[in-house]
Amino acid sequence: MSEFNALVVTKDEESGKTNAGVTKLGLDDLPDGKVTVAVDYSTVNYKDGLCIGPGGGLVRNYPHVPGIDFAGTVESSEDDRYKPGDKVVLTGWRVGEAHWGGYSQKARVKADWLVPLPSGLDTRQAMAVGTAGFTAMLAVMALEDQGLGKGPVLVTGAAGGVGSVATAILANLGHEVAAVTGRPEQEDYLKSLGASRIVPREELTEVTRKPLEGEVWGGCVDAVGGAMLGRVLKQMEYGTSVAAIGLAGGAAIEGAMITPFILRGVNLLGIDSVMQPYENRLRAWERIAKDLPMDKLEAMVQPATLADLPQLGKDILGGQVKGRVVVDVNA
Repeated sequence: MSEFNALVVTKDEESGKTNAGVTKLGLDDLPDGKVTVAVDYSTVNYKDGLCIGPGGGLVRNYPHVPGIDFAGTVESSEDDRYKPGDKVVLTGWRVGEAHWGGYSQKARVKADWLVPLPSGLDTRQAMAVGTAGFTAMLAVMALEDQGLGKGPVLVTGAAGGVGSVATAILANLGHEVAAVTGRPEQEDYLKSLGASRIVPREELTEVTRKPLEGEVWGGCVDAVGGAMLGRVLKQMEYGTSVAAIGLAGGAAIEGAMITPFILRGVNLLGIDSVMQPYENRLRAWERIAKDLPMDKLEAMVQPATLADLPQLGKDILGGQVKGRVVVDVNA
């Protein structure tokens, strides 16, 4: 197609206000890159909401096409690793922030940023996983590498994108999963993903002066941070780990933080999904294809179109989005 649709965010230089809407673009409008991809699907993540919203703090240059991940088919390539017709997936590398992203029917990127779509996944399933699920798998892999304890594995922010996929993966691997949520109405959803126990958020946000508490958790995927992370660290079994992903609950951590690390040998593992080496990205996607049950994945998915994105950007910033939102850019 000579023209194609994209969600484009523009900014008025005088007022500083941004506006997002579906616009027609041409191939010459795309940024530089060795591989042009016909995009099938993208997703909606918290960063996408920030890029679409009026703040625009993650975007440096306008006009801008958000969408921090995508899956599709190679249309043309100047790199021998990819040929027209190859199915590919992209997460990370500041796509959708510093470089135009997946909210477009066409994308042009560096070949190093892509990963071949693993056998067993189609492009829609890949974006049902998306950056959130990719990050969740990185967290699970990090816990496995460091060793898990005997107790249940705690997942905070369990109803969100990262938490939902982490819950499903861990349960499918045979772990007892305790899912934390502040919304009681999500209990059935979380149990359908494999959670064996629901932990009300209030249980882990109450401030306590104790430097350590009883050993409860054999591992943790933490997508919240803040006060909750400080409390969880005090309850970890000896020699276990917390894979920390996000700071939605704030960057300040309450408590005597040194105590769990010295007296219990607890590991705090930071998970970065943006600049992962190719081998790690490929390994994570192959593990996703193998260890994430697709029936549970489907239960997380909400469909969307490019036209839905301005409102969805507001919804995800307001904590109103459950599970995974898959954007069909051609609908």
